[in-house]
This record gives sequence, C-alpha cells and structure tokens, in this order.
Amino acid sequence: MKVIVLGGYGNFGARICRVLALESTIELIIAGPDLRRATEFAAQLPGHASAVALHSAAPDFAQRLDEVGAALMIHTAGPFQGQCYDVAEVCAKVGMHYVDLADGRGFVEDFAPALDSAFKAAGRTAITGASTLPAVSSTVVDALQARFSRLQDIDICIAPAQRAPRGVATLAAILSYCGEPFKAWHDNQWQTVSGWAKPRQVAFAHMPSRLAAVCDVPDLALFPQRYPTARSVMFRGALEVPFTQRTLALLAALRQRGLIPRVSTFTTLMHRVGSLFDRLGTGLGGMFVRVSGLSTEGRPLTLEWHLSVDDSHGPEICCMPAILLARRLARGESFAPGALSCMGLLTLDEFQVEFDRWGVRTEILERTV
Repeated sequence: MKVIVLGGYGNFGARICRVLALESTIELIIAGPDLRRATEFAAQLPGHASAVALHSAAPDFAQRLDEVGAALMIHTAGPFQGQCYDVAEVCAKVGMHYVDLADGRGFVEDFAPALDSAFKAAGRTAITGASTLPAVSSTVVDALQARFSRLQDIDICIAPAQRAPRGVATLAAILSYCGEPFKAWHDNQWQTVSGWAKPRQVAFAHMPSRLAAVCDVPDLALFPQRYPTARSVMFRGALEVPFTQRTLALLAALRQRGLIPRVSTFTTLMHRVGSLFDRLGTGLGGMFVRVSGLSTEGRPLTLEWHLSVDDSHGPEICCMPAILLARRLARGESFAPGALSCMGLLTLDEFQVEFDRWGVRTEILERTV
C-alpha cells in the first residue's frame, strides 16, 4: 500500500516514517513543502522511500496529491489548533484514507460531523486524534472499564521528559490554551477552567512526583460522551522542571487578567529558551490514567495505569496509533467508511508490541476502600 506522510520529516512524521519504512507491505512517500529536506530524509530510510513537495495551502494541492496515487494520508503537520479540514477534504475528494495526529480539542471534536458524509460517499475512512490523546488514553479506559459496574471519575496526566525533542508546532499547541478559559466536566456539570493555571503535585508509579496543571485536550470533550456515567473527566500536563511549570502558571495568570497577549505569541522565543533547561531534566517521561468508580461487586475501586519511558523516547508513543492503523490498512483490513475519532479502534495488546520496541514500562495499580 502506498502511504504518504504529510510533514514526514518533522518531529513526529519522521518517527512514523522510520517505523513504516521497515514494513514490506508499505511504499512510503515523504511529503512536505521543502523538497530538499524530504529527499534527504527519504534517502536515509531503508527500503524504497520517495519524496514529494506538497504544501497543503498551495492552489494545486489536490491535483498534486491525486497524482501521487496513495491509498493513505498520514497528516502530522501541526499544530492542529485552529486548522481547518482542507487536507482531509482533499483526501476524500481523491479517494484516499486519512489519519492524523491532531490534539486540538475543537479540531477533533468537530471532525466527524464535518467530514463523515464526504468520506462515506468516497467509501474511505478518516480517523482523527491518532495520538496519545485520545487514542492511547481511551484504549486504556476501555480496558479498565470491564472491572467496573459504574465508572465515575477519569483522571489523566502526561509528563514529558525535559530532554525529549520538542517541535515548534508542539509547543505552539501547548501554549495556545495557556491562560485561556475552556470547559471541563466536573461534578456532573461543565465548569470553566484555565489552561496551565494553579498547578498541583501529582504522583507517578515509576518516576518522581511533579507539578501538573489542567490542559485543553480532546478527551475533555469526548470522554463525557463516551463514558456517560463519568462524574468528572480531568487531564493535566506535568513538566519535569518545576520552574517551567510555574512560569506557565504565571503566564496563565497574567493572560487571565488581560495583562499580556495570547501566550502562543511567544512560541518562538520560548522554544529557543526551553533548551536551556534541558540540563536540569532527564530523558524520563510518563503518563497515568486513573479510573475510579464502583467495582462489579459494588465496592469503591480505583485502578491506575502507569506508563514510563526513558531515553527521551516519549514522543514515540504519540506516533504509535497512526503506525498501528497504517499497518492494519496495509494488511488489507478495513474500517467502516466515514469520519471518526481514534477511539475503540485499537487494543492494549496491539500497543504492547510498540511499547516493547521502545522499552516502555506499564503497570496497573489497584486501590480499594
């Protein structure tokens, strides 16, 4: 199967390409606006990867993409916050499956309503959010849910390693909601919270505790619908260096008071400065998914799924859902035509193969009262 990766030489796209280049069932095409970079990267890969210059904003984008003749587009060119659906719409038009790594709440939440009819008419599948959120997080909650008669609270936290590579687009996404108000489902009602404000300490199973603050992610919108008995759904981000976490909290407070412009305005500056703190951090990152409620025996139960990964391999986890989906399509498997979020499509057993590849450690802890 011919697979084109838009943004294929970027922070996440390159990771996906390095893995898919090893697949004998996939013919890989590296795409992006810089043909030189795409060609040089393709030459480094095993197999027969090729390169093509593609810019989604170009007037001939649809024609160029049609000429490539790929069966699947993997869209990694973020940030997705504020993006429209032009790339996906073109994929439907030329009869191509589509998968993206979107982590923008609005982008993922509105994806299916906006694109479902177009992809059903094309007989193709479009999947958004094929990244840590909501693909990995929902897969974990789905796996733990069987232990509950009533699922009540979901709490998720991601703790990136300070030394893990950071792309400008990723930082722009993180800063886009710093100090901005958004809704979170808490105590059975929608409440307004502010991104990166008021951090608090959280504990992990295999790494030191960190300060963590609420972030605006697709899970906050999608999980109350997917798990209707949940009273609360929370997501937090936990940076490794306390100073950077407190700096974001300060910027959030200033933004809330209208004393500074949107924090994403400072993305380029903060990307440059961020590397200065790498010496204070490590390559160890992690994640937990905590689910609470009533067990099948009717007793209070809390299950915690913990993940940790060293050597700055954390960004590989973001790429795993797209890799697994591409493999399945290349093997001839199919998904129902239409557009949907990446939930209920993968299992923890499928992820375990990729976890083993990168030395990812996982554990489930049980707490009863």
